[in-house]
Amino acid sequence: MPDRLIFIGDVHGMSDQLKDLLDRLTPSTEDKLIFVGDLVDKGPDPVGTVRIVSQLIHHSDTETTLLRGNHEDKHLRYRLRLQDSPKVARKMGESSPELVAFMSDATEEDWDTLLKARHFWRNHDRNLLAVHGGIPGDMWSFPHDWDEVERLERHDQRSVEKIYRTRFVDHYSGAFIASGHQTPDDPFWAERYDGRFGDVIFGHEPFFDGPREFPHATGIDTAAVYGGQLTALIIHPDDRRDYVSVNCPAYRKPGA
Repeated sequence: MPDRLIFIGDVHGMSDQLKDLLDRLTPSTEDKLIFVGDLVDKGPDPVGTVRIVSQLIHHSDTETTLLRGNHEDKHLRYRLRLQDSPKVARKMGESSPELVAFMSDATEEDWDTLLKARHFWRNHDRNLLAVHGGIPGDMWSFPHDWDEVERLERHDQRSVEKIYRTRFVDHYSGAFIASGHQTPDDPFWAERYDGRFGDVIFGHEPFFDGPREFPHATGIDTAAVYGGQLTALIIHPDDRRDYVSVNCPAYRKPGA
């Protein structure tokens, strides 16, 4: 069993604050480090942030996992569209200039880091599941491990991919609701999640007042890019939990 499981929330290009947080955490060879996604976009140094994590994955003795967030996914889709549908890529770049900026600065090693980001991290022995976004309420089965995802048909893979976009769910069915289409009656997914796949650690939704604890889920996106904090959740071998956070300057207005 590792000394510590360390989960780090959405960094969004705040590379200096990530360095500060890692200095405070001092991950060891016995720890496991899990980034819950959205390393890129919004902040001042997305490429530098990716390179910090790449260094941990490829050149450190700490076992490090990056989860795919909706922003990593957006960049990967843009890169694919540049190859197979340039007109679509051009429209994506016009509406999201950060796609073009990252493409101009990123190396093949940077892209390799994003390509190897996983949909989820799971520890069955400790009943833990980490995802970027959340679990739709109508999701009644979940892949056992990463290899099972790769064996799924593309349609079924798309269903799994909702976990890095889920925020609100339909108040009747629990189904995924696309961003901006929720009604006041539609709950945040973690308010309804019953723990069916384990205790979930997630990012995606910024909580400005610190980590948010639900009955079966913990949100650790603490609005770093909006002037909040960058937060790590530490789970010790005895299941004791601690938070370590660093303060961040405001780089982006909330909602932008």
